[in-house]
Amino acid sequence: MLWHFFLVSAKFHNISHLTCALLPIMLQSCLSSHPDLEISPRLSKLEQTCFYTFTAWCNSHLRKAGTQIENIEEDFRDGLKLMLLLEVISGERLAKPERGKMRVHKISNVNKALDFIASKGVKLVSIGAEEIVDGNAKMTLGMIWTIILRFAIQDISVEETSAKEGLLLWCQRKTAPYKNVNIQNFHISWKDGLGFCALIHRHRPELIDYGKLHIVGTARPDEKAIMTYVSCYYHAFSGKQKAETAANRICKVLAVNQENEQLMEDYEKLASDLLEWIRRTIPWLENRVPENTMQAMQQKLEDFRDYRRLHKPPKVQEKCQLEINFNTLQTKLRLSNRPAFMPSEGKMVSDISNAWGSLEGAEKGYEEWLLNEIRRLERLDHLAEKFRQKAAIHEAWTDGKEEMLQQKDYETASLSDIKALLKKHEAFESDLAAHQDRVEQIAAIAQELNELEYYDSPSVNARCQRICDQWDSLGVLTQKRSEALQRTEKLLETIDQLYLEFAKRAAPFNNWMEGAMEDLQDTFIVHTIEEIQGLSTAHEQFKATLPEADKERQAILGIHNEIAKIVQTYHVNMAGTNPYTTINSQEINAKWDKVRQLVPQRDQALIEEHARQQNNERLRRQFANQANVIGPWIQTKMQEIGRISIEMHGTLEDQLTHLRQYEKSIVNYKPKIDQLEGDHQLIQEALIFDNKHTNYTMEHIRVGWEQLLTTIARTINEIENQILTRDAKGISQDQMNEFRASFNHFDRKKTGMMDAEDFRACLISMGYNMGEAEFSRIMSIVDPNRLGVVTFQAFIDFMSRETADTDTADQVMASFKVLAGDKNYILVDELRRELPPDQAEYCIARMTPYTGPDAVPGALDYMSFSTALYGESDL
Repeated sequence: MLWHFFLVSAKFHNISHLTCALLPIMLQSCLSSHPDLEISPRLSKLEQTCFYTFTAWCNSHLRKAGTQIENIEEDFRDGLKLMLLLEVISGERLAKPERGKMRVHKISNVNKALDFIASKGVKLVSIGAEEIVDGNAKMTLGMIWTIILRFAIQDISVEETSAKEGLLLWCQRKTAPYKNVNIQNFHISWKDGLGFCALIHRHRPELIDYGKLHIVGTARPDEKAIMTYVSCYYHAFSGKQKAETAANRICKVLAVNQENEQLMEDYEKLASDLLEWIRRTIPWLENRVPENTMQAMQQKLEDFRDYRRLHKPPKVQEKCQLEINFNTLQTKLRLSNRPAFMPSEGKMVSDISNAWGSLEGAEKGYEEWLLNEIRRLERLDHLAEKFRQKAAIHEAWTDGKEEMLQQKDYETASLSDIKALLKKHEAFESDLAAHQDRVEQIAAIAQELNELEYYDSPSVNARCQRICDQWDSLGVLTQKRSEALQRTEKLLETIDQLYLEFAKRAAPFNNWMEGAMEDLQDTFIVHTIEEIQGLSTAHEQFKATLPEADKERQAILGIHNEIAKIVQTYHVNMAGTNPYTTINSQEINAKWDKVRQLVPQRDQALIEEHARQQNNERLRRQFANQANVIGPWIQTKMQEIGRISIEMHGTLEDQLTHLRQYEKSIVNYKPKIDQLEGDHQLIQEALIFDNKHTNYTMEHIRVGWEQLLTTIARTINEIENQILTRDAKGISQDQMNEFRASFNHFDRKKTGMMDAEDFRACLISMGYNMGEAEFSRIMSIVDPNRLGVVTFQAFIDFMSRETADTDTADQVMASFKVLAGDKNYILVDELRRELPPDQAEYCIARMTPYTGPDAVPGALDYMSFSTALYGESDL
């Protein structure tokens, strides 16, 4: 038995099944196999067995202090090794022993040892120091058995049984699967040795081939000896089991931590990518450098539509997924009793929402700017064309006028010619005054083009300046010629009244026809049926004046005919044409014919524009009819989702199934949104800028649709997190319904969130008695972002967390302490031996060196590492 005990102490190295089978036989043959030990002949055979057993047990502990005993009767008589034995097995320091050799010194030392045993709650019956000093073998064995019971067996407890019953129950459970083993006591049940072999094989199967063992019968073994050996087995094997349990706990904690770190890295990357895309996109949307042509601006509008249709929707999904990942990560952290995840600076969900808001603000401003620029360019093109037409008409009219005014024909003309020249000049002055309005209009149009920043303003300004300079020159030349003619007026007496009358009436009529042709050829821009109807009405009014104008034309032609009659009748020698005007009857007829030709062309243009406006009106109504249905539908769905999220119909899985079916019906509605987008594109391509038939714009529909998709996805995620919380915390459906009922009751505003005062009232109703400091602590848990509201997810997390049994930093610390062999530090080799490779390396990379007074080279601080896992310090 002594030899067997040494094998146990050495962790069963090199034990054969035959040796194990012979353990009981060896127990009986200890006396003959150890002739060097002197045993009192007064002891019985069982007491002699205990003599060897107790000697081996004592030496297994004394060797830790570098010594041992040879004879229990003799070696404990001076009390020195007895005190040393108690210090080793208790881990405490006893009083300083006496070093003298006298009997009184020995009794003092033994009494100190007995007093220490008594201080541990052990009653020593009939055992005195004198008997030990005198070498009383039976008393000495009784004392050693008392020590064994107190320090090796008493602390053994299995399912709240006594030490002996607990040790027996442990043996029964461990040996239950083994044949020929039936442990019922600590004597006869062990006599064949198979019980010991079964215990060894159960914990170290590689040491014994149990199937090849055979039964060997021996005499009844001593109960105390068996209990001593079995207690050693218990402590050796239960220590290994504790180490395995501690390693499993650490692996579980580290696996959760690694998964959470991966989720954090994924969030950071997705947030960085989304923010980078927003950072690149906002400057593009904020670029307000206009293009010079309609084609270029319309290309910008087409690029913007591609952005809305192709580039932005995936980013909307990424933003929604980012929020879902964040919420899921926070839920997992709360469930594993970890601190809330705080993203890097600038990457909070609120930061992303703010950046997204800036993006949408820039987007809205960009679209408005594009439309305004298109309107501006449209206006500019209209004004530029109008400027060119008026300038061309004016330049055609002024062509040759300077040369005419600079002629010296009056110097050699007759009196009648002079009179004619004077009248002609008067008519020219009248014509010049009539053109004053056109010159002013040209200057006004040029000024407006400059104010609207027309890209070709330099050429417009140069042309306008030439016209104005020429106009000033005509004024000066007209004045000079007038003065010259007036000087010779007294020499001129004859004047042809008919020519003069013709010129006076033909000039304004000619000017009216030119104005009419200009108006009939003038381009127009309208946006509504009412505007085109106004133009059509004005045109009809103009056509109504044509009969009167024709009468005036006939009257002017009558004057011309009368002149021809006088010339023919009186044979007047008229050199040249009408001296008072350059207008002749052929020109009047030609212009009149031109006016008559332009009228039906104008009619056709108005009809075509009216048809275009009718088509635009149809597009407006087509868009409005769909928008007036889709807009309220989106609002209704938003309200229904909000109602579903706070109602308690069925289990969470039923609600989740309902919401997913609801989400599917919403996604199936997408073709109608796309159809509306197509109608909106047709409206934009038709340059329609308003719609009186609906209050909904495409922007309203887009924002509403995006909010609807985000809301249903967020609501589904909340239910999934509630299921995750319920399953992780073991919350029943009835408890979940009670949580929801309490939350809905105190959610007085029915927003799906409780404010701080509502949450305080809810806690008070559930029996919480707390001050401001405690309430602030609770609010920091349920509202880590300090938004002033408590969501239902945070509420159930809090309610379940109050009773949850989760891992703590102290538990993890205790587990590491087991792996470290009760040291305040742990070594690299110990981590690699007890933990899986990847998790061992994870700990080694993150543990800081241990700097305590008992530090050794390579020591790692597992305490600070454990607190860091739960956010109680920096990792």
